[in-house]
Amino acid sequence: MKRDSRLSGVLHVLLHMADANGPVTSEKLAEMMQTHPVVIRRILAGLREQGLVRSEKGHGGGWTITPELDHVTMQEIYVALGSPSLFAIGNRSEQTGCLVEQAVNAVMRDTLREAEALLLTRFGEVTLGELRRQIPERPTGPANCRHHQTA
Repeated sequence: MKRDSRLSGVLHVLLHMADANGPVTSEKLAEMMQTHPVVIRRILAGLREQGLVRSEKGHGGGWTITPELDHVTMQEIYVALGSPSLFAIGNRSEQTGCLVEQAVNAVMRDTLREAEALLLTRFGEVTLGELRRQIPERPTGPANCRHHQTA
């Protein structure tokens, strides 16, 4: 099953936006993420609706992060992305007459619910500011990304 990497990608993009000296275009962000600018605009539109980013049109326009990094949690970003499924595993069949499979389903369902609750709680504790402080500084500037110069 394919993994949903949007949260990781958006966190990456937002941290680069926070380090930029002004708005960053969809084209530059798409270049960083090796995707199409339309994909970036679609994803960031959801974040804009939540007040996490804003966009400016025209010459010198682009995307900027709105609130202070210490006030934005991973959970807020996750919700702005539409709360994608956290796990690729699940029950083989929800409706079954087999007592063994019913027991397996119940344990799987409860365990996954508990794991999801723990993960979402942790997402609510981690801010973009904390993530940014974990990025090592280089002598010449922030994090060593091959695309950093394009930001």
